[in-house]
Amino acid sequence: MTKRPVDRVRLPQVFTIPAGAPFVDTLATGIRSLTEDDPHALARVTVLLPTRRACRALSDAFLRQSAGRALLLPRLRPLGDLDEDELALTQPLDEMQLMSTPDSLSIPPAISGIRRRLLLTKLIMARPDQDISAEQASWLAAELAKLLDQVHTEQLGFDELTALVPKDFAEHWQITLKFLEILTQQWPHILAEEGCIDPRDRLNRLLNSQAALWQKAPPTDWIIAAGSTGTIPATADLLDAVAHLPKGMVVLPGFDCEMDDETIAALEPTHPQYAMAQLLARLGINAASIQTWPHDTHKTPSPAQVSPRAKLLKEALKPATLTGSRFKPESISPDSLDAMTWIDCPTPHEEAGVIALVMRETLETPGKTAALITPDRSLARRVAAALKRWDINIDDSAGLPLAQTPPGAFLRLCARMAADALAPVSLLAALKHPLAAAGLSPVAFRKDIRLLERAILHGPRPAAGLTGLKEALKSKKQNMDPVLERLETATRPFIEALADTKIPLREILRHHVAMAEALAATDTETGAGRLWAQETGEATAGFIAELDEAADALGTIDGATYPALFDALLSGPAVRPRYGQHARLFIWGLLEARLQRADVMILGGLNEGTWPPEAHANPWMSRPMLGDFGLPMPERRIGQTAHDFAQAFCAPTIMLTRAERVDGTPSMPARWLLRLKNLIDAAAVSEKLKPSPASPAPASSPSSPWLSWSQALDKPANVTPLKSPKPTPPVAVRPREMSVSRVETWVRDPYAIYARNILGLKPLPPLEEDPSARDRGIIIHDILDMFIQTYRETLPDNARDALIKIGQETFEPFAPWPNIKAFWWPRFEIIADWFIDHERQRRANGYSVLAAETKGSFSIEGSAGTFTVTARADRIDRTPTDGLAILDYKTGQPPTWPQAESGLAPQLPLEAVIAANNGFKIGSDLTVEELTIVQLSGGRHPANVLPYKNNLQDLMAKTLKRLRARVAAFDQLETPYLSRPLPMFKYRTGDYDHLARVKEWSSGGGDDS
Repeated sequence: MTKRPVDRVRLPQVFTIPAGAPFVDTLATGIRSLTEDDPHALARVTVLLPTRRACRALSDAFLRQSAGRALLLPRLRPLGDLDEDELALTQPLDEMQLMSTPDSLSIPPAISGIRRRLLLTKLIMARPDQDISAEQASWLAAELAKLLDQVHTEQLGFDELTALVPKDFAEHWQITLKFLEILTQQWPHILAEEGCIDPRDRLNRLLNSQAALWQKAPPTDWIIAAGSTGTIPATADLLDAVAHLPKGMVVLPGFDCEMDDETIAALEPTHPQYAMAQLLARLGINAASIQTWPHDTHKTPSPAQVSPRAKLLKEALKPATLTGSRFKPESISPDSLDAMTWIDCPTPHEEAGVIALVMRETLETPGKTAALITPDRSLARRVAAALKRWDINIDDSAGLPLAQTPPGAFLRLCARMAADALAPVSLLAALKHPLAAAGLSPVAFRKDIRLLERAILHGPRPAAGLTGLKEALKSKKQNMDPVLERLETATRPFIEALADTKIPLREILRHHVAMAEALAATDTETGAGRLWAQETGEATAGFIAELDEAADALGTIDGATYPALFDALLSGPAVRPRYGQHARLFIWGLLEARLQRADVMILGGLNEGTWPPEAHANPWMSRPMLGDFGLPMPERRIGQTAHDFAQAFCAPTIMLTRAERVDGTPSMPARWLLRLKNLIDAAAVSEKLKPSPASPAPASSPSSPWLSWSQALDKPANVTPLKSPKPTPPVAVRPREMSVSRVETWVRDPYAIYARNILGLKPLPPLEEDPSARDRGIIIHDILDMFIQTYRETLPDNARDALIKIGQETFEPFAPWPNIKAFWWPRFEIIADWFIDHERQRRANGYSVLAAETKGSFSIEGSAGTFTVTARADRIDRTPTDGLAILDYKTGQPPTWPQAESGLAPQLPLEAVIAANNGFKIGSDLTVEELTIVQLSGGRHPANVLPYKNNLQDLMAKTLKRLRARVAAFDQLETPYLSRPLPMFKYRTGDYDHLARVKEWSSGGGDDS
């Protein structure tokens, strides 16, 4: 049969499927009607759809309608109709082949995404005015690639770029223009050398080639373009060609056929109908020409029937210039509120719980389906986790970033571990990953790593590398050599590669992969078999293979920059599940939800900045420059998501959810929700609009109980207040010796004594612990002790210099912590000045040093035996009257004397008791005459001398009496070790508060006595 050229005079055949109807099912019904259910005719139909997922959805629709019998499907082709923000989340565009045309073979292949990014990275780093790392250049390259895609998408060129920035513009625009010479001057030559073109350029050429072929030789079979809104110029050109074909049709999703010319002229890019209105203008037709997609070829297509829900949304989203005009409250039907629930949840946690509960309830009806539609991937993960409480496993069809998959995360952790020279935090993060085994069984390897952690990784950071770990282990009695040897064998080549300042990217990548595979191996499986298994492993392996193939594009790099560069390159791709884990529950992103329908549609995350997304400024051009250049404004993305919202909103049963606070910050409802609420409130003035008792309220209220039901799931029927612990261990195991500082703990928190001294539980210091205030105090005490011991009798003339020299020697071991030198040393110098002056004056007044940092003890008899109190006095002097003066140096906040008198701070009074009983072995005939706290701050006031001014002998007697009473009490089995009966700071946590479950009984109404 001879083909004739397209008749451009013929009125385009453009239809719409109303927003309230299931798109793919309605489309499938119409196509079957169009072909009169002739299987051969059906197989000859070509259907063009926006995405591959839409193609699968239409296939499923045909399968549902065929009742399971064999069926020849139409030819389903994806257009790749995606915006630039979605490109990073989908498969490469060069795989999206439409159909073969004579000209398609002459179109050059598309350059791979990673190779393009690496080539652009190299061009950025090669600029003489740039001093930039590979990782930073990679992020800039990603933005340049996005700009390339935007320019090609809009079918523009860079020829007019220089005219956008007049010479009188700000200097930074001139710098930006100079930087963009990478794209205007260098990039075309690079592509020519590669023999490739940009992916978007190739897609445009394929679409244009197909449109030209159909215009020249119209096909004799039906060509139907459905679901696309024509936001991409090349796609719009193809839709134009299809609409004018003798057997071509364009089917728009949810077009409002009732819009008049005034409304269409007032549409803004943020409106859901804006893109389709622009397409109609391109096709040269008006809204009245659009008809409902035919279900029966023997009937004339009718005007689109607008559902009550669609009318409500249409009125709510009326352009701002028309808001309030011609509004008739009676035009809003109460039916528009049927089966619509709107819930404002306090936080995303509650929002996820409500959504999960609704989805779980859906399963109670056989065959019923539910879908969560949200661009918020965090909310999607929360809902998937919440459904696991009912053993429901569900995938987020929008995918998981490759960097967050188990193999992707393991590769990143391995690189960071090597780059950090096996620092404790990075080491444990990598070696505690589920994939880590290093050739052993996972259980045995995990046991070895825990032993290594407890032995040397807590506390101050060991020296760098395996050498540092081995040195730290020398003082331990555990043999960790086998696991360290395995670790050294696996990591050494990669660590050496990181030290190379000029190493090929391909070489260091292969060392990286080899290290990861060696660490992933077990005693029964190879590392490659574990690392690259399942969907996530296959996707990661594909990324590594593509990066390896493109690595020569970047050439050599500084090895130290590789981990950050790898993170940057891995951050873009996403892994989508091939098949969903649940047959009736779904989680869709906006891209996946287009054209799909479930019985219950849940629209989640409806907050400004999430849905709709924030309109980010273009990093390369200002808004006026974007308009002059021809690129769309950022608000176009809002319009596309508004259309997604409108399509889902018009479903028969919907739920709208949002969180009032996100990350502790109040959130703003989506603009569409605000306009809907305003319209509903205004329309409710009419007597005709009275919500039916059977209809859910349009806002969160008692008539919408989902939130309270969700909260009730975690609310127990009865709450039994937890009582504070009261352990009463046998008297025989209770401590019979205690330091004066521990006695204070015994008074304030006896449970800490029980946990430490009886249960033997000692807190682990933090990983890579920085020196604390306690370390500062030890340093100052050691310096003063060494000075006093050296110059016990007479101070030298250069006393300050001598003290500073001792300080320098004492600070030397702490050189790896620069903050000590930066913050503590200046304070010590101030303390040194004060101390020398104070010491000269003190000795001139007749005081002499008897002991410094000396140990002492004192024993008392109890019913269970002897109880000994030990102490280490900072300093004991002889007074001018041959008495004893005890000084206690404090670098932090000292206790007050009222606390000492009340028995809450018995440390210094107990030292006086020990001294009075010759516990320090400095003379039995000496009386304690002075008790002084010296606070050494090194600040504006270098020190503060706080002597005890009341009756010291009375204080000592009371302290000894209290000690005897406490020993006698705890020698009785019925005396419990209470938790925090007299805490020093109510809200400061202790080392054992979690074991005593303090937060539960102290706030839950339990007995805390």
